[in-house]
Amino acid sequence: MVKRSLATILVFALAIVLVEQTGIGATPESSAIQFRDVTQQAGLQFVHNNGAFGKKFLPETMGPGVAFIDYDNDGWPDIFLVNDMDWPGHIQKHTTPKLYHNNHDGTFTEVTHKAGLDANMFGMGVAVGDYDNDGYDDLFVTAYGQSRLFHNNGNGTFTDVTQKTGLLGPKEFSTSAAWVDYDKDGHLDLVVGNYVQGAPETDLYCTLDGKSKSYCTPESYKGTSVRLWHNRGNGTFEDLTQKAGLGDPTSKSLGIAVLDFDNDGWPDLLFSNDTQPNKLYRNNSNGTFTEKAVVAGVAFSEDGVARAGMGVDAADYDHSGFPSLLITNFANQMLSLYHNEGKGLFVDEAPRSEIGRASLLTLGFGCFFFDYDLDGWPDVLVANGHIDADIQRVQANVKYAMPPHLFRNIGKGKFQEVTKSLGQAFATPRVGRGAAYADFNNDGRLDLLLSTNGGPVYLFRNEAQGAAALNHSLRIKLTGTKSNRDGIGATVRLSAGGETQTQMLRSGSSYLSASELILTFGLAHNDKADTIEIRWPSGQVDRLSNANTGQALTVTEGKGITASRAYGKQN
Repeated sequence: MVKRSLATILVFALAIVLVEQTGIGATPESSAIQFRDVTQQAGLQFVHNNGAFGKKFLPETMGPGVAFIDYDNDGWPDIFLVNDMDWPGHIQKHTTPKLYHNNHDGTFTEVTHKAGLDANMFGMGVAVGDYDNDGYDDLFVTAYGQSRLFHNNGNGTFTDVTQKTGLLGPKEFSTSAAWVDYDKDGHLDLVVGNYVQGAPETDLYCTLDGKSKSYCTPESYKGTSVRLWHNRGNGTFEDLTQKAGLGDPTSKSLGIAVLDFDNDGWPDLLFSNDTQPNKLYRNNSNGTFTEKAVVAGVAFSEDGVARAGMGVDAADYDHSGFPSLLITNFANQMLSLYHNEGKGLFVDEAPRSEIGRASLLTLGFGCFFFDYDLDGWPDVLVANGHIDADIQRVQANVKYAMPPHLFRNIGKGKFQEVTKSLGQAFATPRVGRGAAYADFNNDGRLDLLLSTNGGPVYLFRNEAQGAAALNHSLRIKLTGTKSNRDGIGATVRLSAGGETQTQMLRSGSSYLSASELILTFGLAHNDKADTIEIRWPSGQVDRLSNANTGQALTVTEGKGITASRAYGKQN
């Protein structure tokens, strides 16, 4: 598949030895947390249709994304699942994306048709955000072909406003997307990653064994630029990609992370690229961006190779006050864990860590930082799965279906893989793609939603026992007034027990997916947050103190706490 350098091959061989000698992935005896598969009892009867019928067109291998969205503002996260469709001329079944309403009792009801979202499209990814500041989150669904924007009408229904908003026209191989107020005018703009050029009627012929057709690597295709849609504030968008300095026709973008890597108060953009250098665009605070990936050290691997970047996320995992980067890559390339050194420079810590050794044989897609055990230190989740079902015929050590990775943050910049300790169902191999998190049952712990290519979706409930169940959390929902309504781009610094955590509320990240737009802070055994500082995109700064754990707070810009709800309490 993807070409490997001699250095990568040597690291590959060494990793096999290390895995055999150290038993990486062994079950920690002290673990008391399980991710329980509750998909069936929750009522999520969904199987992804990738449209495959034997011709091996590249888009079949890539999706789908998943999203949590509280579309009816009842305080309980609902679920949106992206779906593909059959190729023209090979129609076998009519498939659409699916919307599931949260019933507040651990179950969901499918409401796609009622909500007006039963659109037949070759969907890829999804981004959630309130683009018109009406208080209801909208859905942007990327596609191979025409991507679509669905406006939330506030009454349980959505309307396709793609043409009305000026987004109709570009038919591209669009992947991940993110809402971001890059010019801080109070209106969410839209950035869309695009993969490669190509169409089924002009598809290339590639083979692994010299006998049968296989999926071509992205190196066989021409790249294409990402796209930036500026929100005019009147319900329409304009394409400012070139004016903003984001037009690069060589890119093959799959993941998008919004971060403020230099802490100057302006959102920057990271695009993970497949077989092309990653791109890091610094926001110049004047409507333009400057590309900094090479000088920042995130464009290539340590040996100067452009890897096959898939998913991406950013977080301050070591309480340094600066966001670091996580990027999933192809099999035989390991994950990237770019630590932010605080001076515009990143250093990849993966080759020297368990994160690198344990991920060398896996192919990662969805990924994110999240505090699954609520100890105050962000952990790492990676959804894995290969793109070719026949991969073992040419690489015996690489599987098609793969278990996910969950790396527990044990402090001092170190991570430990604990996947096997979290339950047999969670550690089962699958062809993973999208991944998102949310507290779907309002117990203060973050649950997981994972998609598979051509297979079912999985919902995992976070369950803790013993000492692990005693860790506290505090959840913060932001409501902007001068800033965008969702508060996307706001940075929250929370101090408790002598430690300070920093999180930015962001759209995007992972792969093709959208996690909930609420910040969850694990506080371990602390029963309150000593101080909370919120820096809004508008420049407004709000400060709180002595906030008790065990509750979700709604903080409104300039007004402080405007609502609170204890975990488990229904509206």
